[in-house]
Amino acid sequence: MLPPEQEIEEPAQLRFLRRLVTVLTAVMIGGVVLIIALLVIRLNDKPALLPEKVVLPEGVEAKAVTMGESWYAIVTQSNTILIYDRLSGKLLQDIIIELPK
Repeated sequence: MLPPEQEIEEPAQLRFLRRLVTVLTAVMIGGVVLIIALLVIRLNDKPALLPEKVVLPEGVEAKAVTMGESWYAIVTQSNTILIYDRLSGKLLQDIIIELPK
């Protein structure tokens, strides 16, 4: 180790690079903490309210389900979309999907 009067001063570019790496490290750590916090908040959110029982017309089999704020829709095997009211369970609309031949 050199005596204090003979120590070499750090070049300006090296000092800038060291500070830049420190700042980038802090930003990355902050980003990871933010992503983890958002995941925890989002995953602890209460689940969507689903009806306890869905009554489909006779002979209809569900293929997919999707929900809006006040409705839910069921896509059937026969290419029909049945839209129900979320609160009452009443059938609001029946849409037939016509596929190209």
